[in-house]
Formats: sequence, structure tokens, C-alpha cells
Amino acid sequence: MEGLMMNYPLTTNTILEYGNSVYRHKKIISYLPDGARHEYLFGDMYDRSKQLANALIHKLGITKGDMVGTFAWNHGAHVELYYGISGIGAICHPINIRLSDNQTEYIINNSEDKVIFVDATLAHLLETIAPLLETVECYVLLNAPEDFKTTLPNTLHYEDLLAEQSQDIEWPEINENDACCICYTSGTTGLPKGVLYSHRSTYLHASAITAPNAFNFSSRDIVLLIIPQFHVMAWGLPYSCLLSGSDMVMPSSNLKPEEIIAILLEEKVNKANGVPTIWLGVYHALKMNPPKEKLALEEYLVGGSALTKSLIKAFDKDFGIKGVQVWGMTETSPLATVSRLQPKHDFLSYEEKVAVRANQGIPLPGVELRVVAEDGEVAPNDGNSIGELQTRGAWIVSAYFKTNNHENFTRDGWFKTGDVSTINEGGYMEIKDRIKDLIKSGGEWISSVALESAIMAHPKIREAAVIGIPDDKWVEVPLAAIVLMDENDKVLEEELIAFLSRDFVKYQIPKAFVFINEVPKTSTGKFDKKEIRRLFAEGKLA
Repeated sequence: MEGLMMNYPLTTNTILEYGNSVYRHKKIISYLPDGARHEYLFGDMYDRSKQLANALIHKLGITKGDMVGTFAWNHGAHVELYYGISGIGAICHPINIRLSDNQTEYIINNSEDKVIFVDATLAHLLETIAPLLETVECYVLLNAPEDFKTTLPNTLHYEDLLAEQSQDIEWPEINENDACCICYTSGTTGLPKGVLYSHRSTYLHASAITAPNAFNFSSRDIVLLIIPQFHVMAWGLPYSCLLSGSDMVMPSSNLKPEEIIAILLEEKVNKANGVPTIWLGVYHALKMNPPKEKLALEEYLVGGSALTKSLIKAFDKDFGIKGVQVWGMTETSPLATVSRLQPKHDFLSYEEKVAVRANQGIPLPGVELRVVAEDGEVAPNDGNSIGELQTRGAWIVSAYFKTNNHENFTRDGWFKTGDVSTINEGGYMEIKDRIKDLIKSGGEWISSVALESAIMAHPKIREAAVIGIPDDKWVEVPLAAIVLMDENDKVLEEELIAFLSRDFVKYQIPKAFVFINEVPKTSTGKFDKKEIRRLFAEGKLA
């Protein structure tokens, strides 16, 4: 017997209409790339999203199921794109601006973007690959002065596009299981893979992260969205802030520690997100030049890489600001766990509490986790048994876009994360290591295998093995151990950097190159990275 409840659509339009109906007065504040401050209301964003929807249909010829790319910073117009594109049944595709030309070209051609909305300050990054983009019909310029020059073909100005359009539109009927947006993985084990989010998964994810045990957002909060909108939809915050009535503050390209601190002070921000590298920089800037006024910031949400115990304690001690560890992936929309203390932890010492906070946390309602040991059996939740972390849930990927990849999924319907983890008796998960030797630098994944292949393509190099080594600023950076073809025919570090810069962006290139006689290997002939790490730890790689 089925329940007798209404079949109410859980879509991004539902989020937009709700936010407009009860929080129309709430603010979106943007610090634009030119330094200007722009402020308007949720209601204004709502009206402009409808103008955008009309422009997409009547001016740009976008129809249901079309892919529309964004290549932009965090600001109000980018929020409009989130809602206007998906509102007509098209698919919003935020493109990572930090990928190499080859990766960006692949992603745009793979997704078949029909139109790309691009910030003027980023247009040059697309100019070189524009002739290679097979499906893009035009580019719409965001935050561009009237006399802006670019070699991008078929350009329009965003404000001109909207000015011609009515605010009246009847949103089309959308099935909540239809796709609303897509993000690509950063291609750490090969080409980037597309993860296609549905309206339903996006709505449920946004609702879940708003809850007290998650991000704890309410209409009293002012939230700084530091995580880029091209990083898994800014963690879903442009959706959750409309559901909770939290004011949104968008920094665009103003991401230096001093700029973030100035925004925190000016806007009285009490909650913010970001990768550890951002918060490490903010902490050191605060220590060097303590502001006269106390920050209103109560807590900062950290993901992308681990929030270290030392940073937790430093912010606690010096500024009374709480760090909250979260975990997720592109494939998990991204938030799957949050680590907050519970009343049962009240009796613990401060150090013990910090240890709990430094875990990746407990799953959100709607997400399940398990650890599978090497023998294929599900490991007990005892905090000691180690295995591969697997997950399933209402906003977890079930397949990759345009691929027949099944290796990341189990036969019984779980997604294999590739992380080695434990789960304790209370359900708190902790990531111990990475199965495939991935390197995570400043919140960005880097493939050691891809780097090795590229380095060994150099004519003077026989072998190369890449590992991650600790770094105070970026948490982890790549180190390349290299065997030359001829030890008398040296290769300069500058030459290697230039060689790799063709296919990798700056943060992906090794920060150290060491030359060795032979790469240690396992009994099966594979590079023994465990041994390489041991040699590095003992100071024997120099």
C-alpha cells in the first residue's frame, strides 16, 4: 500500500521559489574582480534569474537537456546562472578554471557545452583553446567593461543579454530526477569524469547540509562562500543559503588572506568555508597583523584536505574560532560527513575533543558508509579495522557521464571512494591514506601516475616515481624521484618545469626533483612508493 502524500517536486526551482517567498529581503554581497562591492537581495537575484531564463530560451536557443558552461568566479551573477540554467531544464556546468588547457578542452567537448558564460578576467584562459571547442556557439561575458577586447568568437555582454528580457516566465515542469548540473573530477587517475547531479539529489543535499548537525545555517547567519562555485557547486551553499535564509558573501577573485580578512570584518561574516590552505594563510595573516576589531567569525568549515589538529588548536587558542572538518568528493555532491562534538564528548579532555574534531566525522542523514577490508568483508566499526571506504546514498553518484566505468562501483550498489579509512563505534570516520597514491595539494587532487608518465616522456629520463611530501602551506606537494638515461647528460630543474607546463598547471608540477640511481621496485616490478617515502623520511633522497 502506498502512502497518500502529494508528489511534490524537489527541484532547484522549488529552492528558488521558496527563497524568494520567505527570504526575498536577504542579501547577496559580491566583491567583484575589479574590487567593486555589489549588494542586492535574494528577490533581485530571483528576478534576474527569470530574465536569464528567458534569454537562454529566446536569445540563445537553449532547450531542455542542453549543457551550459560557466567559467567564472563566485559572485551574484554566477548564482543567477545556477538557477536560471537549471530552471528551464538545461544543465549548468561550472568549469574548473584551474585545469590545464588540455583538460579544459576535453571537459567542454565531452559535456558538449552549447554556450559558456565567462568572467572577463578569465577570458584569456579560453582564448587559446576556443578553436578546438566543437559545440560552443557563443560566449557571454560577465563583469566586462563596454570596451573589453577578446579574441573569443561570438561574444555577448551579460547585462545586455538580461536587459532585453522580461522577468515573467512560467517555469517548465521538471522531473526531479532530471539532471540539473554537472561537475567533473580533476582527472587524477586519467581523464576527468563527469558527475551528473539531479534536481532531487541537489535539493536533498542542500536540505541536509543546512541542518544543525551539519553546517547549522539559519536566517541569522552571514556566510562567506570561499569554495569556488566550480568546485562541486560551491558545496551546495548557493542552494542551502536560500533554504536557510543566510546572507551570502561572494569573494570572486579576492582570495588573498588579507582580502578575506577585510571581507570578514566588513561584512560581519560569522560562518565561512574553504580548504585548509586558505585558513592557514588567514591564520598567519591574523597573527602578523591582528585586526583592531574582533572578527564575528564563529566557525570555518574545512574540506578538500584534512583539517590538522595544529590548525584547530591555533584558531581555538588565539582567536576563539572553531574549525569544523567536513568530507566529501565530487561523486558525493560533495558533502557526506561532518565532524562535530556531541554531548557524549563533554567529559573528554581538550586534546581528546580535538582528536574527534580532526576526524572526517559522521555521515549526514541520507548517506551510508562502510569500510571493506582486503578480504572483501565489511570491517567492523571499531576504529581500528582498516579498509577501503565505500558509500551510498541519496546524493551519491551511480554512474559516470558518458562512460561504461564500473570499476568504481560494487555489485551491491556502493561507490568505492579510493580512500583507506576506519570507522569507530560512534560512526566517526577517519581517512588514513589514499589507495592509489594520489596527492592532494591545497585541496586539489594531483595524479602521481600522470606526472610520472609525463616526466618519463622527456628524452633524458629513464624512470620517474612521484610521491607526496608534507608542506606547511599546501599540506602536501609532489616530489619526483628521477633516473636519468645518462648520468652525465643532466637535465635542469627549470627545463623539467617548462616541459611539464605544457600539460600541467603550476600547482600540479613537482616542487622538488631528486636524481637517484634506481627507483626501488616491488617483487612484481612496480615502483615501491612505500620505500621511496621511507627514504625521504630518513633524509636519503637528496
